Amino acid sequence: MALEDLDKIKDEIPYESHVAPTELSNNDELQFDCHPGISCFNACCKNIDITILPYDILRLKNRLGMSSSHWVNSYTVSFAMDQHQLPGLKLATQEGNKACIFLSDEGCQVYEDRPTACRYYALGSMGIRRQGKAYIKDVYFKVKEDHCKGHEEPKKQSVGEYRKSQGIEKYDEMNREWRDIILKKRSSGPTVGAPTERSLQLFDMCSYDIVSFEEFTHSDSFKNLFKLDENTRKDIEKNQEALLLFAARFLKQVLFGEMSIEMSDSGIEERVESRKERIKQREQEKLEQFDQQQEDDFDAP
Repeated sequence: MALEDLDKIKDEIPYESHVAPTELSNNDELQFDCHPGISCFNACCKNIDITILPYDILRLKNRLGMSSSHWVNSYTVSFAMDQHQLPGLKLATQEGNKACIFLSDEGCQVYEDRPTACRYYALGSMGIRRQGKAYIKDVYFKVKEDHCKGHEEPKKQSVGEYRKSQGIEKYDEMNREWRDIILKKRSSGPTVGAPTERSLQLFDMCSYDIVSFEEFTHSDSFKNLFKLDENTRKDIEKNQEALLLFAARFLKQVLFGEMSIEMSDSGIEERVESRKERIKQREQEKLEQFDQQQEDDFDAP
């Protein structure tokens, strides 16, 4: 079916996106307000689909006085973010319905430390890399759902003013490096190949279990591979936000070879040998696929 054929039946397509397709910048005007007196107050919290980001976990696990792994096990469900089973997390819902697990009769129980997606609503945000551009641009768009009456409120402000009022800027700052990792992997597609099981484990730890990552940075294997200056070492030991940003740097180095953390001579040698092994493994997989195709062609009538 060609695009012109789709145009003929577009009015019969039952699906309607909640995302207003107009791209917004930080300076564009947004007419929206949400407050306890509005008729739909908390309605969006009763039917959620919220992806949890690394800084969300840091804020919420500290609020509840829990370890990262305990918080993740208690308040999230896992899902695969892509065809390679890159691990993602969704905020859990209440038993028997789709209401947020933190929603009570009085409202959000963790409002001051609510996740990034909750702060953005009724805006959406994404990072995009234009063709031929090296940098990633932040763009915004409206999210309009039938139950939401906030768009009918008279209050007007810029997207930037709204983001500031919701405390989003800090969340974006802390999550940006991690978001760029996801975007780079998606935009690279099959050219980077499937991550190894070890890479997936490291991604899971660096993204969702900052306590285990901190323990990992104290291990002999980490110290033998990486050379950290004294200021960096002290910073990540006393500040979990600095540790979270360092975890994203580490992931970029492991997944994409972006060498921002100095390695020891033995670490470099190990990396070279590991890369040789990966190349050898991919060549073997291609050879096996070719042999299988030859067998299929031979067996075909």
